[in-house]
Amino acid sequence: MCGIAGALLVEGEAALPDPARMIATLRHRGPDGTGCFRSPTCVLANARLSIIDLETGDQPLANEDESVWTVLNGEIFNYLELRAELKALGHRFRTRSDTEVIVHAYEEYGDRFVERLSGQFAIALWDGRRQRLLLARDPVGIRPLFYTRTAGQLLFASEVKAILAVAPQAASLDEQGLAQVFTFWGTVGERTVFKGIRSLPPGHRLIVEKGAQRLEGYWDWTFPQGPGRTDLSLDEAAEALHALLRDVVRQQLRADVPVGAYLSGGLDSSGIAALARESVGTLQTFSITFEDPEFDESAYQRQMADYLGVRHCALRCTAEDIGNVFPDLIRHTETPVLRTAPAPLMLLARHVQSQGFKVVLTGEGADEVFGGYELFKEGKIRRFWARQPQSPWRPLLFSRLYPYLERSPVANRHFARLFFGQRLGELDSPFYAHLTRWSTTRGIFKLLSPELLASLSSAAPEEELLRQLPADFPAWSELARDQYIEVKTLLEGYLLSSQGDRVSMAHSVEGRVPYLDRRVIEFANALGPRYKLRGLREKVLLRRSLRQVLPDAILRRVKQPYRAPDSRCFFPGGRPLPYVEALMSPSTVRRSGYFRPEAVERLLEKCRSGRALGAGDNMAFVGVLSTLLLQEQFFGGRAAQAPVSA
Repeated sequence: MCGIAGALLVEGEAALPDPARMIATLRHRGPDGTGCFRSPTCVLANARLSIIDLETGDQPLANEDESVWTVLNGEIFNYLELRAELKALGHRFRTRSDTEVIVHAYEEYGDRFVERLSGQFAIALWDGRRQRLLLARDPVGIRPLFYTRTAGQLLFASEVKAILAVAPQAASLDEQGLAQVFTFWGTVGERTVFKGIRSLPPGHRLIVEKGAQRLEGYWDWTFPQGPGRTDLSLDEAAEALHALLRDVVRQQLRADVPVGAYLSGGLDSSGIAALARESVGTLQTFSITFEDPEFDESAYQRQMADYLGVRHCALRCTAEDIGNVFPDLIRHTETPVLRTAPAPLMLLARHVQSQGFKVVLTGEGADEVFGGYELFKEGKIRRFWARQPQSPWRPLLFSRLYPYLERSPVANRHFARLFFGQRLGELDSPFYAHLTRWSTTRGIFKLLSPELLASLSSAAPEEELLRQLPADFPAWSELARDQYIEVKTLLEGYLLSSQGDRVSMAHSVEGRVPYLDRRVIEFANALGPRYKLRGLREKVLLRRSLRQVLPDAILRRVKQPYRAPDSRCFFPGGRPLPYVEALMSPSTVRRSGYFRPEAVERLLEKCRSGRALGAGDNMAFVGVLSTLLLQEQFFGGRAAQAPVSA
């Protein structure tokens, strides 16, 4: 795991930037050393977090004649198998690093080498003979990679701050990107909240040669047309999945440093921890606990740790901790967020690092792959209700959702009918299951300034997402369509970034996500919906596959998503934290140009007095605060600067 950065001269006689300046901003990602490659037209840089081949794995790495150079952020989990294959074909290796596999695989297989990699990665590869740069990102988007063209150069890096170190003019807000965050929780596709700075999409490679650039997709989530595979019994499918997960976990345990695991007490992380414990014998697990019982899962964490016989370490996180660390969180996420949930995970990563660990396995991705979210149940009930919209009984099914929420949207039957009945008849919408959720999130639009709203009037956030849907999307099952939209919005735009890579790598901790291995995704996607959501019982197949390694209490447990306290974290003793008071003052809000000062002032008072109403008010408060922090930290407190050419 590392941070990477670099530049390519694409036109004119511009001087290439100093790669050391770029990589210096990423030392939190790679504190174990830095390295640079320089040529007249290309520079590559790396900040290393040494995990595999501690002695000879420094980057950049080259092939035998040093005509091909690469830097890697991430891991290639099947590097041993690829190494043996490439050595049999005559390639000579100088290190034991997984990174060196990349240059030899490129020599052997050309641009399609990336399709042979099993891992989580962002790669930059320079072919000196052909004077071409190749950037590639893993299929799911676990590791980030950003790029922009400016002043005759193409700049790229693991984080935006490395680009801004040599191109400060790129610090300009993308209003459409902000609107996407305020709808989907993250941006979609190539868009970021920085105008002109693009995110290389998951499962894509970018090839730049002779000044021209070409973006190619090599993998995407796909589902069968119709019901999907139904020939396996549930037990047969569970047995096959269990064997696959065991192999994936075994492969992802490869490291020359200790590997730990996160343990939330839920099905997903418990399953990964159990499989890891089975493979390595001894295991260290880590978890977060909260003071508020609505968020705390410590009883289940202790139960699971005792069951596995692992060494377990729990970090107590208070509301005050979240409020104090929040500005640092935004510096690392480089985007506004709508919930505080990433903050405790960043604190946990700091604790993991203090215990001498660089790698942890996590349970992220199981909900998307195996149908675990309440949203999927909402979609199923709403479609059932829509077929008889006058029925007084069908909407009563919503009462079976959200048992873990103190202020559940289904607690009041009248409110539930109104909320879930929104746009009930729009069954042809590709976003059907998400419409009600997005309407809540978009409540923050009521706070936007007239000027910002005017700039957004030409295109709704959904339009860009609509253009990216696969051609056969309408032929997929309803659950498959709901899964795909969830992946392309929440997973890629938020969970794997602001709540994933960014918070763990803020403290040099690599998170590995076995459920998002491409083999697991492809196996699960080929199966029909009944293997995932049966009635209103979620993750049926995954539960069955983990029976032999988990206790019944964990297998039967109703899903409780990871959450954290929100707006109340910023008002210790009933007063706003100093930075909150300063940022959300009417003068600062007015100067930003993003929000209406009087509306923000009312929201601030509402949250200060404890009158915030559910998710809508909390998301609005956190969204406003994080946007103002982003402006202060990256835009110099100014709402607009000179744009960068796309």
